[in-house]
Amino acid sequence: MAVNYADFRDIAIEDYDAVVVGSGFAGAVSARQLAEEGGLRVLVIEKRAHIAGNMYDEYDEAGVLVHRYGPHIFHTNDQRAYDYLARFTEWSSYQHRVLADWYGTYMPVPFNKNSMEIAFGDEKAARLIEKLVDTFGDERKVTINELRAQEDPELQEVADFVYQNVFLYYTQKQWGLTPEEVDPSVTARVPVFISRDNRYFQDAFQGMPIDGYTRLFENLLGHEKITVCLGTEAESVFDLVFAGREEDAPLEAIHIKGASFEGPIVYTGPLDELFLGRFGRLPYRSLDFVYETFDETYHLPCGTVNYTVTEDYTRITEFKYLTGQELPGQTTIMKEYSRAYTGAKGEIPYYAIINDDNDALYARYRRLTDALPNFHPLGRLAEYRYFNMDKVVADALAASEKILTETADA
Repeated sequence: MAVNYADFRDIAIEDYDAVVVGSGFAGAVSARQLAEEGGLRVLVIEKRAHIAGNMYDEYDEAGVLVHRYGPHIFHTNDQRAYDYLARFTEWSSYQHRVLADWYGTYMPVPFNKNSMEIAFGDEKAARLIEKLVDTFGDERKVTINELRAQEDPELQEVADFVYQNVFLYYTQKQWGLTPEEVDPSVTARVPVFISRDNRYFQDAFQGMPIDGYTRLFENLLGHEKITVCLGTEAESVFDLVFAGREEDAPLEAIHIKGASFEGPIVYTGPLDELFLGRFGRLPYRSLDFVYETFDETYHLPCGTVNYTVTEDYTRITEFKYLTGQELPGQTTIMKEYSRAYTGAKGEIPYYAIINDDNDALYARYRRLTDALPNFHPLGRLAEYRYFNMDKVVADALAASEKILTETADA
C-alpha cells in the first residue's frame, strides 16, 4: 500500500502507540516491525521533505536516477538483513568496483595483484606477489602494518606505496587531517588484497534495489498502522522534561502536543540536536556534491573513481553503473567534496569523528536519556558511530524485538 502521509498539525497524538524519529533504515525498519509484528500504531516524524534518509534517490533533469546524499551500495554477509529487505525490493546483481586515479592511470582499489602489476610492472609484480603468497597465503587481505612488520624490504616497499599513493592524500581530504594527525589505527586497517578479485566488497550478498531506494522505503513504510509526517523536527515538537534544573539533569519525560508520551520513542537523529547542543556540538565531517551531466552513455570506466593523489574532491560516482539504468546518450556523475560540519542549517552530518574527547561528549548526551525507559536511540547519528546499512537493519530488527517484548511485559 501507499505511504500514509499527514500534516503534524492534524495529528492527535493519543491515536498513536509509538513514535519514530527519522525515516532512514533505522527508523523505517523499526516502524514497520512495531506496526507489523506488534500491531502498534506508529507515528514517524521526518524533518526532511522526503522519506528514506540519506538513501533517498530520484531522477534528475536528464532522467538519470541519482543518489542525492552520496552513493549507497548494499552489501552484507547477514542473510537475515538481506532477506528482510528483499520483502520490499527486488535486488539487482550489481557488484561494486572502484578504481584509483593514480596520476591519470587507473588501478583497482583495494590494492590487489592487478594493481601491483600496474604500479610495479609485470616482472617485479610477479616477484612481489610470490612473496606475498608465500608469507601470508593466497586470497588474503593484509594490512599495511602487517607488511611493514616483515623484514623483507620489498614487502615494506609495497606497504609504503599503498600508504603514499592510495591512502594518505585521500584520507587527508576525507577527514581534513595532516599526515601527522592520521590515526595509526586507521592506517592499520588499510588492506592489500592478495587476489585478482577487483570487487570492492566480497560479501555474500550484494546488489542494488531494482526500482531504487526511495521505492524500497515507500514499500517499507506503506502499512496501514504507520503515519508519516514530513518537514517535522523532533526538537520542535518534543517538549523535554528534565528531573532538575542542573545542566546534566536527566530526561524524565517527553511531552508531545501537551501530553506525556508513554509509548516507545525510537530516536534516530543526532542526540546533540535533540538537546539543542547544550554541551556543544558533536563533531562530524560533512559532504558537498557537484553533479555534472554529459551527452554520452558513460563517462567513467566504472561506478566509482577515487582520486588518491590529485584533485580536491575525493571521488566521482557515475550512477548508471550502480543502478543498471539504460539511458543511451546521457549520464550523470557526482563529485564528492569532504569538509567540516558546522551545524549550520541545511548541513548534513555524515561521518562521526571518533576519538576519546568526542566519545566522552557523546556519552554525556547519552546519559541524559538513561533514566527514560521508553526512549531508544538507534542508528549512526543517535549512537554516534558509522554503521553500514546492513548493520543498521540488523540493529533495528533486534531493537524492535526488544521493544515489543518490553511492551508486552509492561
